[in-house]
Formats: sequence, structure tokens, C-alpha cells
Amino acid sequence: MTPIIVPGYAAVFVFFFVFLAVRVILMRQKYRVGIGAGGHTDLERASRVHANFAEYVPFAILLFGFMEMQSQSRWLIHILAIILLVGRLIHAYGVSQQNENIGLRVTAMLLTFGVMIVAAIVLLINALRAGFI
Repeated sequence: MTPIIVPGYAAVFVFFFVFLAVRVILMRQKYRVGIGAGGHTDLERASRVHANFAEYVPFAILLFGFMEMQSQSRWLIHILAIILLVGRLIHAYGVSQQNENIGLRVTAMLLTFGVMIVAAIVLLINALRAGFI
């Protein structure tokens, strides 16, 4: 089966990723910092938001792609992808604030981890049913 749903979400996430990257680039130009944050907490926060996105979203997209290739529920894939997007938006906003609201960060990570765990469980159950072991 050729995935149809997940590529659409992957494209949305790429636009978000590029936005986060451009934000870091513009701050690096503004402060004339090539590597690190040069003591600028807003640049450090922007870099971490971008890096955190890069650390988690590709795995989630991969899991969603496997789910779609296994003909899992389209609604479940949509719901998980939307929750992930909301979580990443909350994370980007929350962590970018100088006076960070830790609750936003915790909420974002719970949404991200929750989505990934649900997707992994669905895939593992399907693998076990198919004779994985």
C-alpha cells in the first residue's frame, strides 16, 4: 500500500521544521554567532526547540508511515498526527519563552511521548499477531 495520509502530515511537519530552522538562522545572524548560543538565551532556546523537534518528529512520522502501510485506522493516524502537531506547537511556544511555563513543556512532551508510545504499541501488537515471535 502506498501511504497517502502520512506524506501530507510529513509535509506539514517539514514546513514547521524549516520555520524553526530559519528562526535559528536569523538569530545567529543577528547576534553573529556561528556555533553555540554566545550567551544569548533566546538563541539557545530557539536552537533547543529546533533540535528537540528534529529528535522526536522523524521517529513519529516513521511510526505513522508503518501504521499506514499496515492499513491501520486512518482516523487513528489522523488523531495521532494532529496531537503530535499540537504538542510540537505547544513545545515551540513554551520553550521559546524567557520565563518558561514548565507546564507547557511537560504537556508538550506528554503529548509527544504519548503519541509515539500509542503508535509503537499498535505496531507491536500487529507484529505479534502476524507472527513476529
